[in-house]
Amino acid sequence: MKKIILAQPRGFCAGVKRAIDIVERAIEKFGSPIYVRHEIVHNKHVVDRLSKMGAIFVDEVSQVPKNSHIIFSAHGVSNKVEIEAQNRDLLVVDATCPLVKKVHIEASKYASKNYKVLLVGHKGHPEVEGTSGRVKQGIILIETVEQAKNINLEKFKDQLAYVTQTTLSVDDTREIIKVLKHRFPDIKGPDTRDICYATQNRQKAVRKISELCDVVLVLGNSNSSNSVRLAEIASIQGIPSYRISNSNELNYEWVNDANNIGITAGASTPEVLMDDLIGKLKNKYEISDIDTIEGIHEKVEFKLPEEIK
Repeated sequence: MKKIILAQPRGFCAGVKRAIDIVERAIEKFGSPIYVRHEIVHNKHVVDRLSKMGAIFVDEVSQVPKNSHIIFSAHGVSNKVEIEAQNRDLLVVDATCPLVKKVHIEASKYASKNYKVLLVGHKGHPEVEGTSGRVKQGIILIETVEQAKNINLEKFKDQLAYVTQTTLSVDDTREIIKVLKHRFPDIKGPDTRDICYATQNRQKAVRKISELCDVVLVLGNSNSSNSVRLAEIASIQGIPSYRISNSNELNYEWVNDANNIGITAGASTPEVLMDDLIGKLKNKYEISDIDTIEGIHEKVEFKLPEEIK
């Protein structure tokens, strides 16, 4: 018999809930179609469901008819995108996560004081593109510890500051910041605790279930940075871990010999996908128990924009 152990917390965070709620309410209030720049959150199930409701997801503002409603995704956008939307007379509803907004404000604040801003993050991620586009003077992206050790920043050493992508691994970010602070003791920046609360909480939870399980399954899309990190953290703990987008991607060979199966989900993964996966395991194996570990019960809620209340 097998046992399933669920992480707590897991799945949707307050920023994701807010973004999805914004799209749903906008469709209800303004009617379809409602245009959304990029995926509202990094989850195909969510995007497909909202598409059926009347949302149209586009890559660029230029694809949206003038005078239409457009929603900016939870990952945030650059100043350039905002200006493009204004020039097309688009009616904007901003679903940027408030914690990402906080990073935008910090980056702009440092730049206004003539600091050269470093962004600890991953190239190509929408959040990184949005934050980078908030600083006219330009941002230097730091992706790895090795880059932090070797990048030439001597000409900025007295005027350096950093911000971070919210969904990075706390451990990875901490090591990069440690190197930067060692090289440049006067560098300014937030504490690693300013990384998204949901990211930290889910990472703590996956470490906890890794101590109790023989294998860990992480539900989340491949382009979901925080989901990928959860799988990496379980692997670092020495436990086989597999990230899957949905239950159809489950390989039974991964869990055949496991007595305790740990399951968690990234911050953009709906609970229905968790239910599907548990159901599939119950149909295949005799499950003795389904336990949820003790963990943080998140009570964070973010206000909705006035235009869709």
